[in-house]
Amino acid sequence: MTVEIGSQPIGDGAPVYVIAEIGLNHNGSVENAKKLIDVAAHAGAQAVKFQKRTPEISTPEHMKSTPRETPWGTMTYLEYRYKVEFDREQYIEIGDYATMRGLDWFASPWDEPSVDFLEDINVVAHKVASASVTDLGMLQRLRETGKPIILSTGMSTLEQIDRAVATLGIDNLVILHATSTYPLPAEEANLRMITTLKHRYPGVPIGYSGHETGLQISLAAVAMGAVMVERHITLDRAMWGSDHAASLEPQGLERLVRDIRVIEEALGDGVKRVMPGEFAPQAKLRRVGA
Repeated sequence: MTVEIGSQPIGDGAPVYVIAEIGLNHNGSVENAKKLIDVAAHAGAQAVKFQKRTPEISTPEHMKSTPRETPWGTMTYLEYRYKVEFDREQYIEIGDYATMRGLDWFASPWDEPSVDFLEDINVVAHKVASASVTDLGMLQRLRETGKPIILSTGMSTLEQIDRAVATLGIDNLVILHATSTYPLPAEEANLRMITTLKHRYPGVPIGYSGHETGLQISLAAVAMGAVMVERHITLDRAMWGSDHAASLEPQGLERLVRDIRVIEEALGDGVKRVMPGEFAPQAKLRRVGA
């Protein structure tokens, strides 16, 4: 089964769909967002992804008044959430820019009004963040859009994932294995979950959302059959913000996409044959014929 996002099929036999997760790494700056879109386009990614919140709704109550040190001074966590949130005009500006650069773009809504916000500006797909796996009301609202949905599965049990999948339906769904540790240590990556998810949800495209600092784990996920890879990107990992340290800088994203394409080609079709490059060595080295 394949899912189509924009004009690109997602599934076995299709090129791995690479999402450059900008998230909040723009730090509230449209200029930074455009620079990150340029990074994704130059590297050969297929999509960029943002996050959309209605801060008053999506911010946990116990966090709203918690002080946060920011580049704009000390403020409450709720004030910070409003500070880095793009409005409709800003989203239209960066969305148009992404389209102009040949990229699909969409976002993770963190509450039901954010789903409506994103629908109003006609995103091509929706992404469910791992933190939202148990928000069944929002998942139902997402299903009602009829758009392709990408479900991350970090910080979740199989039972919670089952309920999310039952709510979303499988007809237009991609599931991403994820571990929500930032940055992700290798011992928590648990890449064999890709195989587990393939068996548990047959026919549903399975991918990987990574929060590690390097490339090896994401590349291994592709070798294990991930058909979509999502990684956070940043202009500089030393920038202020909680996600930058677990993000790829521009050269890292370029290498990731390059190496994914090599692995895709190397995986082949699993049919044993004598390859064209083997005929000369065969003639030279094989003493006993068939």
